Amino acid sequence: MKKEQIVQEIKRTADANGGVPLGWRKFAQETGIRDSVWLGKHWARWGDAVREAGYTPNQMTEAYEEADLFEKFISVARELKKLPTDKDLRLKAHHNADFPDAATFRRLGTKTDLVRRLMEYCRTREGYEDIVAMCESHAPRKQDNHQEQLAVEGEIGFVYLMKSGKFYKIGRSNSTGRREYELAIQLPEKLKTVHVIRTDDPSGIEAYWHKRFEANRGNGEWFDLSAADVAAFKRRKFM
Repeated sequence: MKKEQIVQEIKRTADANGGVPLGWRKFAQETGIRDSVWLGKHWARWGDAVREAGYTPNQMTEAYEEADLFEKFISVARELKKLPTDKDLRLKAHHNADFPDAATFRRLGTKTDLVRRLMEYCRTREGYEDIVAMCESHAPRKQDNHQEQLAVEGEIGFVYLMKSGKFYKIGRSNSTGRREYELAIQLPEKLKTVHVIRTDDPSGIEAYWHKRFEANRGNGEWFDLSAADVAAFKRRKFM
């Protein structure tokens, strides 16, 4: 479905609702346009679609929608007596038209991110001790977790920022831990990883940061960066 058609439907339903845009779940009920049609294809979040239609997203509504996702996830976890997998969520959506598409939960991040945020959500509420216990027992192997991130985000590598002495190195690798070890044995001063950006375009993103800090280049991939430069790099988690 084209973006323009969805935008027109947002405007139409907002007009019918007194000029107030609907939340994504209500919008799906009214129009039959489920989140799987637009999420990750036209917009990363419903608020972006609402803005493009010319409206200001209601922050309280958006917060409620996130809580609603957690509650849906929790309902399945309690049915299965375990944290649901992507396949479990797809099966639930297949049999229940009111249940969000599995892709919707990806707005909460990778499985590791989701579990962390879910635990924070449950710890502030009474009666969620069972879900907190499930989250605490969820400890995926590093390899499995990385493979999951690849499947969800399509990433194939990393662009890292490492520091040795007063200089920083910007490079790329498909294994930051291994790369840190390889560099550490070659350098006289202690090396530490400052930040890592996950990406599906390692060479392109590495080139972007090299060009951005070109004026601060010392030798090769080493740079003399300011605190502001480092902060700018650390703001990015995925590119």
